[in-house]
Amino acid sequence: MASEEPPQSGSSSSSSSEKEDDFGYGLIQDRRRGEATKANSFQYGRLFTFNHKCQVMLKIALDTSPYAKLLLDAMNSSGCTVFKDRHFSCEDCDGCVSGGFDSSTSQIVLCQNNIHHQSHMNRVVTHELIHAFDHCRAHVDWFNNIKHLACSEIRAANLSGDCSLLSEMTRFKFGLKQHHQTCVRDRAVRSILAIRTVDRERAEKAVDEVFDSCFNDHEPFGRVPHSKRDAKYAHRDFQNRHRYYANV
Repeated sequence: MASEEPPQSGSSSSSSSEKEDDFGYGLIQDRRRGEATKANSFQYGRLFTFNHKCQVMLKIALDTSPYAKLLLDAMNSSGCTVFKDRHFSCEDCDGCVSGGFDSSTSQIVLCQNNIHHQSHMNRVVTHELIHAFDHCRAHVDWFNNIKHLACSEIRAANLSGDCSLLSEMTRFKFGLKQHHQTCVRDRAVRSILAIRTVDRERAEKAVDEVFDSCFNDHEPFGRVPHSKRDAKYAHRDFQNRHRYYANV
């Protein structure tokens, strides 16, 4: 789940069990369980405008972002081919959530009302594709094992460009020693808090327990791509990997 701030997760129901089973769906208006809304003509026009812009930016991201292109190739190689119309959905979301991965449908949700710039779309698509890649290659228990969720959030924050120097500068956050690690840890915790009804202490504990191993897991990039240039080199190396092995 990509988010700029940690909004409260779950529905407004008074039942605590319903909140615990929400798993972030309450943040996505079209996926709220048992909730139907009827929009007026103005809202329909607004949604059409947002949706069209979202679809255009998504196509640009998939066609031009070296991060996305590498992840799509890696998933295809793993037997999980991604189709734009099937595996991506532009929808309205609550709060400051930018996107999410719905493992029950293997679908990436892009929050069309919260993504307004191409660079933001590129990061969100990459972030959620990393979750999709993890879902494809590993037996991730998204709903019952918070450590699994924490690991994927660490990898997504680390490899998607969420914590690049440029991204941090736009947030007016600066640091020298281990700033990247601090950013990754903080964003992983915030993502967990955005979609799970757990307290900060439990989220931080889950992140800390798996941080070292998951932070150093750079698949399928083989490195931390700190820039588009890094991602292009990583994509080139991924495409040529069989050629290297054939010469060994």
